[in-house]
Amino acid sequence: MRLLRAFAADPIGVSRALPGLIEQRRGLDRHHEVDESWEVHLHSLLGAPWPCPERPLLDQLVADIAASLTARGLGYGRSTCGPFSDADPSLCRAVWCTVLHTQPEIVIETGVGHGVTTRIVLEALERGGRGHLSSIDLPYPLDHGLRAETGAAVPDEFRARWSYLEGSSRQRLPSLVRQVGHVETFIHDSLHTARNTVFELDQAASVMSPGGVMIVDDIRMHHGFAIFARRHPGYRTITCPSADRIGMFGIAVNAACA
Repeated sequence: MRLLRAFAADPIGVSRALPGLIEQRRGLDRHHEVDESWEVHLHSLLGAPWPCPERPLLDQLVADIAASLTARGLGYGRSTCGPFSDADPSLCRAVWCTVLHTQPEIVIETGVGHGVTTRIVLEALERGGRGHLSSIDLPYPLDHGLRAETGAAVPDEFRARWSYLEGSSRQRLPSLVRQVGHVETFIHDSLHTARNTVFELDQAASVMSPGGVMIVDDIRMHHGFAIFARRHPGYRTITCPSADRIGMFGIAVNAACA
């Protein structure tokens, strides 16, 4: 019934989105070897100190985000945004440290949901005193009620550094990368299929600055991250476990002239 109601409200949008959503839910769930020392290796690639002095600040920020979402009746964690999940604490650490230590001018993310990673990026940019985040998101087409929850974790005081573009990455990302001309940090957390992931990473790579970083969520669901790594040997990659050991994410650092 929910599918029928969604189709009646937006037949074109649902028809376009449904094949990818079905493919995503079929995820391969294959075994991947993970780097248990991924944080150490990430900081080494970034030329940043370890142990990271910024970790306590992030722990408090994540706790504040969780409390604010829970207070609004939205919850925080897995399967709290319809069938989707908020950013895992390990992914949050990767995003926080990457943005703080590299101080990017341009950050692009795909997939917003409640906006947990969005908030973390914006907090890190604000601490550095520079940078702008552009986020592309296609709200879940099978439940239009979730549209109002998009970016719920982002307070008004951080929105001056944020541009939100509604639509799919196929529609929005090519023109965005042409517009910005370069990107130092790219975060993929949208439709988790090999085809979509490789498309997004290739788009970002076309304007990725030397030393730039890609963070790619849910890589165990498909071969997309591995395909990108084979096609772009100039990137040094890390495969990271989620904090709850359920999911995995990947990091790719553009080593060219870094």
